[in-house]
Amino acid sequence: MQPRITVLTLGVDDLERAVKFYRDGLGWPTEGIIGTEFEHGAVAFFDLQAGVKLALWKRADIAHEAKIPLTASSATEMTIGHNVASKEEVDRIMELAAKAGAAITDPPHDAFWGGYSGYFQDPDGHLWEIVWNPAWNLES
Repeated sequence: MQPRITVLTLGVDDLERAVKFYRDGLGWPTEGIIGTEFEHGAVAFFDLQAGVKLALWKRADIAHEAKIPLTASSATEMTIGHNVASKEEVDRIMELAAKAGAAITDPPHDAFWGGYSGYFQDPDGHLWEIVWNPAWNLES
């Protein structure tokens, strides 16, 4: 198996609310919710960098599709890292997320390892780290 991720699917409780957060709040382009004609099929896709998509799908539909029980969600299961080119960009994105309805769990700050980061949770509790790493040369 080649190490490759093409779609990151986030389970959500309210698909319309989640789409509004990412589309309207963060400004990410999407065609909106598709697949509503299928039971358990409603999903929204967002293009990330080349070849990678973010999908939003109802948690109950993921459980149905994967044949597993629907369980309580936990924000500590994983984090999603969004690396940026500057401390100022961390601050700007954290402000944007807060205005969109995110809960800021850890405001931007100098990190012990020499970078600068902050955390927020989207409306479904998914934990995002917005981070500037001085060792990584990224463009804005």
